[in-house]
Amino acid sequence: MTGSTSPDNDFVLAVHGGAGTILRSTMTPEREAAYHAGLRRSLEAGRAVLADGGAALDAVTAAVVELENEPVFNAGRGAVYTSAGKQEMDAAVMDGRNRAAGAVAGICGPRNPVLAARVVMERSNHVMLIGEGALAFCRAQGVAFEEPSYFFTEARWKALQDTLALRERGADDHDDSRKHGTVGAVARDRHGNLAAATSTGGMTGKAPGRVGDSPIFGAGTWADDACAISGTGHGEIFIRYAAGHEIAARLRHTGQSLEDASRIVVMDILAPADGSGGLIAVDKTGAVSLPFNCAGMYRGYVRADNVLRTAIYDEPLREFIGA
Repeated sequence: MTGSTSPDNDFVLAVHGGAGTILRSTMTPEREAAYHAGLRRSLEAGRAVLADGGAALDAVTAAVVELENEPVFNAGRGAVYTSAGKQEMDAAVMDGRNRAAGAVAGICGPRNPVLAARVVMERSNHVMLIGEGALAFCRAQGVAFEEPSYFFTEARWKALQDTLALRERGADDHDDSRKHGTVGAVARDRHGNLAAATSTGGMTGKAPGRVGDSPIFGAGTWADDACAISGTGHGEIFIRYAAGHEIAARLRHTGQSLEDASRIVVMDILAPADGSGGLIAVDKTGAVSLPFNCAGMYRGYVRADNVLRTAIYDEPLREFIGA
């Protein structure tokens, strides 16, 4: 589903809460309402930054913070568990103005991993920090931390137990919500600048130490002067096919539209390679693309008209007037 391009002084923000949606057959009205409300809060947070003339980088950071704070999504509070029963989170931010980038991987402690990634970008000489080194750096920089109990949710713990039980039996229920889920945001500000941010707990039952595509620039996160991308799905495939950079390269070198490039990558390149998932994308004209090749993707976008548009499955986006 695609939005029209923006006037030169307009802005646009798109967000996602992961492509590993709950199966439609098991979705309750209450949970569905909670997902839409979480997406709207994220859109409101980022829109407020952009409406005030703020930078795309600040908008995507604010939007992802809201999604990390919402336990129904797989990032920050509510992140999934590894096979060892631990939470290991990854996050990334990238500024399209100069390709400045920062990422963290395999961490648990910072209240908002996206802010940890932002600190790496702005206060270190590195692009990515992992594990204990990342935690020590974040503490030294004054990043807010929480105890492990803050990040715990009963639903994610039960998902791990169910996944481990399925593995023990050699079974697979083909429920994408167990396999992947991520949050992300992409934006174009009033000045025409682009940025992207992505944050995730990874895959339920993943091997300890596993890092997916979210903090890998050019795979699950990308921003330059042509487009900004945040992906969600089977991270190993997004990495192997450099999904984010592939879209940017198609815009830059072939002249394809954002919609064509995004759909080709998601439907024709990732899907045949078992790359279940989707992505959100904006380009320098303000065009938006939100393709996915699985059961659904929590997603939405907002422009200067303050209409918050959100959807979960293959359905028209619902429209809400922002506050």
